[in-house]
Amino acid sequence: MIHSQFADISGINSGTLSRILQGNKPISMRQLIAITAGMGLPEDYFFEDYIEECFSFLISIRRIRPFIFRCAELDRLEYVEQIVNRLLEDLSYVSVLFDMAEELFSNNRRLAARILYKGVSEAEKYQHSERLALCQYRLFLIELGDDLEENLRAATQFELYVNRLDEADQLEALKQLMHVFGMVHKWPKVDALAKEMHRIATIQYELQCRSERIEEGQKLTERPLYYYILYAYLARATASEECGDYNRALTFVDLYANGESWVQEKDEEASQIVGQFAEWGVANTYLYRLMSGEVEVLNEYADYIASQEDEIFIAVRHIVQAANLYGLNVDSILERFAAYIPYQSDKTEFGEYKPAILKESYAQFLSDLAVYRFNQSKDTITAIKLVLEGLNISITINSGKNIITCMTLFEQYRDCADLEAKEKYKKLSSEVQRLNAKKSVVLLDSM
Repeated sequence: MIHSQFADISGINSGTLSRILQGNKPISMRQLIAITAGMGLPEDYFFEDYIEECFSFLISIRRIRPFIFRCAELDRLEYVEQIVNRLLEDLSYVSVLFDMAEELFSNNRRLAARILYKGVSEAEKYQHSERLALCQYRLFLIELGDDLEENLRAATQFELYVNRLDEADQLEALKQLMHVFGMVHKWPKVDALAKEMHRIATIQYELQCRSERIEEGQKLTERPLYYYILYAYLARATASEECGDYNRALTFVDLYANGESWVQEKDEEASQIVGQFAEWGVANTYLYRLMSGEVEVLNEYADYIASQEDEIFIAVRHIVQAANLYGLNVDSILERFAAYIPYQSDKTEFGEYKPAILKESYAQFLSDLAVYRFNQSKDTITAIKLVLEGLNISITINSGKNIITCMTLFEQYRDCADLEAKEKYKKLSSEVQRLNAKKSVVLLDSM
């Protein structure tokens, strides 16, 4: 095939094509795709060769940038990594790579973005820059998944950088850290982070209220500043509850349930947010009174949460805990809300239960429900099944606390288990051993 024929097929000017073939002109990404398509080859066929092409003439980000983005779209991450490593031989490209990482992150190309963020972090590891902190924050978010121990590792690593972030990013970052530490039941840590969130948000909100306009170029928070003040109170109430200090929890309920008394904004968004926290305040007041021993509020609590569909599952979990604590019979409540166990939605209007949070809560609920069934001396076979299901979910999310709880329960009631259940427990125990072996390897690697 002569040049003119291939030029017609590929859509590239024959003169341009000739100069490319003679090595006198660099190939753009658009031209590479056109040539590859003209040859009837897979789009990424020449990608590895194109890396050398990118560095054979003067380095041009105008050529490299679309190549990185197309590699990200095609999941050819090995080529992204090669390009990034070559570019970082010259540290003047750090800023450009960071900007590309941010765009990839916003376009949900997170695995590709991770490569760029890691490269920038390594290049700036001896700096105390906000950019380094932001890279670490993005890496933390990218690493979050269903494995609670891995999430904890990522949070512990990122926490060292959180105070270097812009205040607007710090607030959302603190919230994410609270979620992670809460799921592994480190409640004093959650309380400390919430206290810091409250401090930052309060200062920024007071400044905002005194200012007549937003300064040009000022970074805005993901949610209104008053939301983070209310959320800090909510988190501190939850931490107090989990530590068994219900009176302290109620003092924080009063603070987040009465936002209308101090939130200056009166728009629809403010009304919805303040209203949502007020509703949580009513529900949690019932809850903390119940957990304190005021069992007479049980039915009122159940009636109230019946209209709050997004909250029913979490409420039922706590009701079962109260039943175990005070020897209550809650069969009618379990039957009433059976359709919401487990509740599948992970969204409420202005707050969210991330999937990992729901899974951890469900694993805990299953063990609590098993205890309830054992205590009521009802259907021990079903109770054993609940323990095994809870253990299985706990292994899936690597929740050490729930794994120990479920295994302890099974051993306590082993005589109630049939051969099939014992065999399933044996297999699940092998999975636990595998997790522990993996944890030991990770620990050794980090030393």
